[in-house]
Amino acid sequence: MLRRARRKAGPGGEEADKPPSVGDCGLPMREVEELAIYRDLVETPTEYREGFNWKTVLGALFVGFVMMPGSIYLGLVVGQSLGPAAQWTTIILFTEVARRSFQILSRQEIYVLYYMADGLSSTIGGVLQLSGGLFAGLIWAQFLRANAPAGLGEQVPIWVAPPPDSWAVRNRTFLHPDWYPAIAVAIGTTILSRLAWFSFGYVLFRLVSDGEKLPFPLAPVTAQGATALAESSRKEETWRWRIFSIGTMMGIVFGVIYVAIPTLTSVVLLKPLQILPIPWIDFTQGTERFLPAAATGIGTNLADVLVGLVLPFWMVAGSFAAAIATIIINPIAQVTGHMPTWRPGMETTRTVWAASIDIWLSFGIGTAFAVAFLGMWKMWVQWREAARQGVRGGFTLGQPPAGRGDYNVWAMLGIWLVATVGYVVLCAKLVPRFPVWWVVLYGFIWTPVESYINARMIGLTGQFVAFPMIREATFILSGYKGVDIWFAPIPLANYGAQAQRFREIELTGTRITSIVKTELLMFPVMLFCSFLFWSYIWKLRPIPSEAYPYAQKYWDFTALNQWLWFSATTEGGHKEIFLRAIKPWLMVAGLVFGVGAYGVLNLLRLPVLLIYGFIRGLGMIPHFAIPQFIGALIGHLYLRHRFGEDNWRRWTPVLYAGFTCGMGLIGMLAIAFTLVSQSISQMPF
Repeated sequence: MLRRARRKAGPGGEEADKPPSVGDCGLPMREVEELAIYRDLVETPTEYREGFNWKTVLGALFVGFVMMPGSIYLGLVVGQSLGPAAQWTTIILFTEVARRSFQILSRQEIYVLYYMADGLSSTIGGVLQLSGGLFAGLIWAQFLRANAPAGLGEQVPIWVAPPPDSWAVRNRTFLHPDWYPAIAVAIGTTILSRLAWFSFGYVLFRLVSDGEKLPFPLAPVTAQGATALAESSRKEETWRWRIFSIGTMMGIVFGVIYVAIPTLTSVVLLKPLQILPIPWIDFTQGTERFLPAAATGIGTNLADVLVGLVLPFWMVAGSFAAAIATIIINPIAQVTGHMPTWRPGMETTRTVWAASIDIWLSFGIGTAFAVAFLGMWKMWVQWREAARQGVRGGFTLGQPPAGRGDYNVWAMLGIWLVATVGYVVLCAKLVPRFPVWWVVLYGFIWTPVESYINARMIGLTGQFVAFPMIREATFILSGYKGVDIWFAPIPLANYGAQAQRFREIELTGTRITSIVKTELLMFPVMLFCSFLFWSYIWKLRPIPSEAYPYAQKYWDFTALNQWLWFSATTEGGHKEIFLRAIKPWLMVAGLVFGVGAYGVLNLLRLPVLLIYGFIRGLGMIPHFAIPQFIGALIGHLYLRHRFGEDNWRRWTPVLYAGFTCGMGLIGMLAIAFTLVSQSISQMPF
């Protein structure tokens, strides 16, 4: 996928996240011309300071013990993580405490807190919105194994999750020998992953930033945010605090209705009371008489409306168009006999799954290749223009500035090699029947080549290009039989974005050694808190269950989609549904549609974000596109005119962060009450 760059804005010299104008979207020549603007933004510091100290340690404990349980609970109940709210809340809390203690947080300390909150509150699992570290993946793995099609669950190895009839799964506890292989593999994979991304990301940074002097147009945004918060620490009031507070109050009020009431009533009632159905109101079964095979409904989370305010309008409009297209095309396909998987009476998730099998999976694969093709074409144009302007490539490391805390590049390459060899050995042990040369190709050839391409792409334009279906294609074409390969820790990764992370570190004047210390602190805190909170929440209630509405709706749907791919490397009846889902003519149609629509929009000087939004919408359940489009219309037609384009672009990300923070705070209070009450009710006296 492509990620557009953000540029500066703001009256009074303040910086903001202002998207490019509609006319600039998708025009490589203009993007290259704008590089001069981004170069002007970059002010490389002359002095580097340590950002890791006792405040950072307190920040890690705060995020781990306060933010993590709230983020876990929000993900299970409403499918929403704390996301940027964890970073904002941590930084603002420590900033305010420091002000009242007559202390000042430096820019370096604020960035390290930001970095740590981002790492400890990150999510896994895509649409699952699972946060909470390593054990979140294990919870999902045991559910995935328990809900496998008949005969396939037995093929899942014990290093993924224990079998469903295990005492450890039936009693919902990690403290059992049946879990030890899966926990050991998860910890080992996490360590190898952190070593690999840090070491190779640093090497890429030295190549494309120090060596090639690429501008990294997105990097100043985060750096300027840390600078603004550092100024706030010196008692300089900013607009960010006011907007964040407004969003927080909105989140608190809505969170009481959407999160607190269902959570608290689940303690005393057999079925939680939901004023608004979570996560959507489903009309599918009621409309199937005149819209057969079409999923109809509307999402009920106000956060989706705010997402529509934040995202570019034409991106959201494209996603809404995709939702309308499925509602129109699915009934036509069903009437003409092209949707044999759908049956009357199916609710939303089953209807979307059936439509995916018969139409949209293959078409979506084609559009994914269209995005990759367009990204590679734009990359070639950008490189050509960059070369014309004198920004030439070359494997040169440059001279790092004094005091930045740099490491020996060859030593970092050695660490990456050791981590990649570790991946290869681990895969060879876990899936000995899979050809090891594929793993070697992934780790030592494809990963570094793709990472370098993306590091230059991000360094030049702020855009990211992904090559789709590499993992799936190689597993299927290799002829391997078995589902274990889909769970193996394959060293297939893209570290290009990490070069920008190091550039952000540099622009904030933070020593790289601070980040190393932060990583060493984050891992044990994350591991312990993840085990503690996931163990406790899982012990209180089965996951998913009626107490977790989003998980109950979405986990089964996601498992169906994953097992569809896993069945591709099996034999017999399980593979039949995969073969039925893969339609080459629909893949070609998706590719032609994506490239053709981009070309037409570009030729007519129309916003090409429409096609990217359309492709994004094909992967969404249509119910979420409606509130997002409502938010986009409100922002585009009224609010941006009421408050001004520049102000509105600056305010919406902060407003959304405050909203998620408010909902997170309500979620944390609700879960605290629930955990205490459930603990008391389970006591034997």
